[in-house]
Amino acid sequence: MPVNSAQPPGAAGLTQRPRVLSGVQPTGALHLGNWLGAIRNWVDLQSSHDTFFCVVDLHAITVPHEPAQLAEDTLTTAALYLACGIDPQRSTVFVQSHVSAHSELCWLLNCVTPLNWLERMIQFKEKAVKQGSDVSAGLLDYPVLMAADILLYDADRVPVGEDQKQHLELARDIAQQRINSRFGPKGSDGERIPILKVPEPLILREGARVMSLTDGRSKMSKSDPNEGSRITLLDPPELISRKIKRAKTDPQMGLEFGNPERPEADNLLALYALLAGRSREAAAAECAAMGWGTFKPLLAEAAVAALAPLQERYSELRSDPLYLAEVLRQGRERASSVADATLARVRHALGFLSRS
Repeated sequence: MPVNSAQPPGAAGLTQRPRVLSGVQPTGALHLGNWLGAIRNWVDLQSSHDTFFCVVDLHAITVPHEPAQLAEDTLTTAALYLACGIDPQRSTVFVQSHVSAHSELCWLLNCVTPLNWLERMIQFKEKAVKQGSDVSAGLLDYPVLMAADILLYDADRVPVGEDQKQHLELARDIAQQRINSRFGPKGSDGERIPILKVPEPLILREGARVMSLTDGRSKMSKSDPNEGSRITLLDPPELISRKIKRAKTDPQMGLEFGNPERPEADNLLALYALLAGRSREAAAAECAAMGWGTFKPLLAEAAVAALAPLQERYSELRSDPLYLAEVLRQGRERASSVADATLARVRHALGFLSRS
């Protein structure tokens, strides 16, 4: 599987397209929620945007982690990106820690970001309660590193779910209020010239919010201690069937959308529609009078069939470590070229002596 290095992603006019950056942490196995709610949309964006997708391994150590597992999980996540359809000829795929500008810009932004902006972050408050006295400064600073991730690449759009909207707003506030308005050079009209691009949110298409198999009101999550709450992208068929068989249901016959008293029915029916490639209307009509005993094997069959080609492609990628390493090397080089230019603008604006 050779990597064509003659023309980097973004060539042939692609750099004129709106730029998108996104990524996920390598901790925990990627699951159906990650795929259907995010990565599948990334694949579609490749045809219309200049896409940057990173494995955000620096974020992974803001909570206790296993050092021996981090590198392996990083490779697994990168391989799953490609197996899901991310094309290294059309996208820049890289590892966050391979681009040192992330850490340096984070420090520069730290020094202009008010502490109370970080203390009001909802995710920090929630995770800090769980960690207690072991909570790290890195967890508090997580949103500033995320802001650096976004701002380094002059991203026009950032795909965000409900749980990340506050972090994107912080990145926008840091860029506009703390960098551009304070350090941007004044033009001939007296107005500040922006140093950092202020990104806009990209709201992903409706219908891909995947909920837990054990609680239809909670989002499917890698951090849920109950393994049965999620189907990972690498679960074998028998495990998928077992998890779906044990998924929480209700005593009513027939499945339907939109009934607030039946969150599990709504979630599992939506999952079936997504995995089977059916419209919500068609799925609802097919399963309107169906009992759970008939529906669950149908859902399991759809899940196994949908994941089979992805799992086959993943196995091919992991059997060729040189190819994956080359994809990440090329991704690092292009990401670094963009990130270093942004970092140089910020360093100059803040008054640092030029490295040259």
